[in-house]
Amino acid sequence: MAAADKVIITCAVTGSIHTPTMSPHLPITAEEIADAAIGAAEAGAAIVHLHARDPKTGKPDQSVEAFSPFLKVIKQRSSCIINITTGGSITMTVEERARPATQFKPEVASLNMGTMNFGLYQMLNRFKEFKFDWEREYLEGSKTGFFKNTFADIEYILTQCAENGTRFEVECYDIGHLYTLAHMADRQIIKPPFFVQSVFGLLGGIGAHEEDVMHMRRTADRLFGDDYRWSVLAAGRHQMRIAAISAAIGGNVRVGLEDSLWAGRGKLAESNAEQVRMVRQIIEGLGREIATPDEAREILALKGGDQTAF
Repeated sequence: MAAADKVIITCAVTGSIHTPTMSPHLPITAEEIADAAIGAAEAGAAIVHLHARDPKTGKPDQSVEAFSPFLKVIKQRSSCIINITTGGSITMTVEERARPATQFKPEVASLNMGTMNFGLYQMLNRFKEFKFDWEREYLEGSKTGFFKNTFADIEYILTQCAENGTRFEVECYDIGHLYTLAHMADRQIIKPPFFVQSVFGLLGGIGAHEEDVMHMRRTADRLFGDDYRWSVLAAGRHQMRIAAISAAIGGNVRVGLEDSLWAGRGKLAESNAEQVRMVRQIIEGLGREIATPDEAREILALKGGDQTAF
């Protein structure tokens, strides 16, 4: 099977949405994040999407110093593609969010394509007490605040990384975000092939109905034709169902504890690798094959792990 026909699995190992109270399996320390990423790669993930956290409190941390310890370990122990977030969290400035990607020059960085209401506050209904003081305030803040990604912010991140050879996991939470990508492409601020990550089921973005998935796919096909590779992620209980739809119609998939803490109804996933194994079983059950890291590099036209600054 040609590399272009294979499924790229991305695993987002910790993120900034879920807080430590929500699952004892959420990676927090640099060692836990490294081990989670390596485990996911060994299970079949070609790309690992990385955030950093304060090792004592689990609070999202976008400092260069927080990323450095696990980036080096993952690179030493795995050939997987390392993707550094520029999303950070909704409480950070765009300069803070971009700094690790500009410093470490990864093969891939994430980039959110629009300002949106990023509703996490409903998670407050599930917990009466939290391990750390910051958690409640952080979740409550998503009701009155928003995730800022203006045209200027997007252009800032793209231009800051332009000379580094970094490509982007372009995260599109709604149809308008696809048009923003097309706008940036028309201005030649970003060049193909585009790696479009369509996000479903997060409050403030597009829903997780099958018609929502197909609407995103049809729109991306119309706007970008052969110049893009499509992938999906879905929040919470929708994760595996949406991944199965994507795999069935020729797309790629993202899983991981950033997007969902679950491995079935009422069962917390004990690791990122568990979710990778689950989605791999779906993919292979559909008669498709997963891409190796080097095959994913070929599909996405990446510069190679030897060209990073870590």
